[in-house]
Amino acid sequence: MKKRYFLIFFAIILLSACNEPQQQNLRFGLSTAPITLDSRFATDAVSSRINRLLYRALVDFDENLRPTPDLASWEQLKPTHYRFRLGDNGRQFHNGTRLTAHDVKATYDFILDKKNASALRTSLSLIKQIRVQDADTVDFILDKPDTLFPGRLLVGIVPAALIDKKHPLNKQPVGSGGFELVKWPTASHLYLKRRRDGRQVEFLEVKDPNTRTLKLVSGELDMLQSELSPEMVTWLTERSEVKVTKRQGTNFSYIGFNLQDSVTSKFAVREAIAYAINREEIIRSILGNAARPASSFLLPPTHWAGHPGLPSYSYDPDKARALLAQAGFTAENPLKLSYKTSSNPSRIRIATVIQQQLKGVGIEMDLRTYDWGTFYGDIKTGRFQMYSLSWVGIKMPDIFRYVFHSSAVPPGGANRGRLKNPEIDALIEKAEAAPTFDKQAALYRQLQELLFKELPYVPLWYEDHVLATRQRVNGYSLAPDGNYDGLNTVTW
Repeated sequence: MKKRYFLIFFAIILLSACNEPQQQNLRFGLSTAPITLDSRFATDAVSSRINRLLYRALVDFDENLRPTPDLASWEQLKPTHYRFRLGDNGRQFHNGTRLTAHDVKATYDFILDKKNASALRTSLSLIKQIRVQDADTVDFILDKPDTLFPGRLLVGIVPAALIDKKHPLNKQPVGSGGFELVKWPTASHLYLKRRRDGRQVEFLEVKDPNTRTLKLVSGELDMLQSELSPEMVTWLTERSEVKVTKRQGTNFSYIGFNLQDSVTSKFAVREAIAYAINREEIIRSILGNAARPASSFLLPPTHWAGHPGLPSYSYDPDKARALLAQAGFTAENPLKLSYKTSSNPSRIRIATVIQQQLKGVGIEMDLRTYDWGTFYGDIKTGRFQMYSLSWVGIKMPDIFRYVFHSSAVPPGGANRGRLKNPEIDALIEKAEAAPTFDKQAALYRQLQELLFKELPYVPLWYEDHVLATRQRVNGYSLAPDGNYDGLNTVTW
């Protein structure tokens, strides 16, 4: 009997020893794996967030999304001439070499070269020339004045020597960030090491949200961030082994309209829909109170160019019915509309509730769901009356040109509703030309007031970010844009 207990005890010790190396790592569950670890090509959300850990950029953003120094401070010498001076922090690459102005120039020269086909080139195309003054100083010369220019320099700096050698940074990154690559053995399994203490973080792709949640509860994962269904969030809050925290986010959800359609081009119809939707009910019953109603367009009210005083469309079904009658729709002649969304289960649930709410004011809504590729293709080509989507990670107010300027109809931008309003175009252009942030902010607020009167979108809500961790995890701070910077300070 004693021998048997000894063998069981010995087996437990062996299993613990085998599991110990894995337990020392922090296991972060992802819904999708990163596509690239090269900061010059990262455009998807997961790649961008992981690249922030690996690389340092010249500029970052503060809590109000104003540009703030990261690697470098800057001054505007002329309307088209910016000088950046590198500081002392973050100047050592993972391979031991020192980051200099030559690396800055090489990084941006690479992106600006058409043959390298970086998707980031478009936002930087106004750069006319880059001049290195010394190892710590680099100048950017622009084609035209751009008050927002510092906020465009968010690309992680890579070593010029490795660019020359055509080093495969997409799989073997070398930056100067707080984390460095350990290994990337499979597409769905990435190991990074925190430079200050050597502790490792494993990123594991688990596509199914339910499986991801169960792995957290069982201890196979240590943390999940967002992309959890409200039901799962509620269930996790009741688990003693898990901690759930939330933070207000900036991801903007909306309903878009085809402004060339004979029905949805009518303002009274769009306004009736705005009054018919009970956002608070959807936030409470479907989103698990993990969102806040949106009144402004695209930018949250806390953004430096946001509009905290913009009125909102409150839930008013009687007013919605009156507007529909004004547009010629009655119980005998009901308004019939089609509404497209993706096949994501959460988006279908939201659309179903919207369908019921619109039915309550006399609108018959034909709900159509598609796989993402088909859905997104239809939206870009204008094959819709109504649709719902979200804008993720917006930081710069020049998003208004991309979304609402008449020149930005796809494929030239994201004016998917085909809005054509000369007054809106002129105000966008005037705001872009304003010489200071304060003057730009005032003009962008005027623009949002004009958009409120035009109503190309019905603003729905800003979704919260949700963090679920095992009890052994502490000190991780959620960011408004959902980045993973909390891994720099987390303990476990």
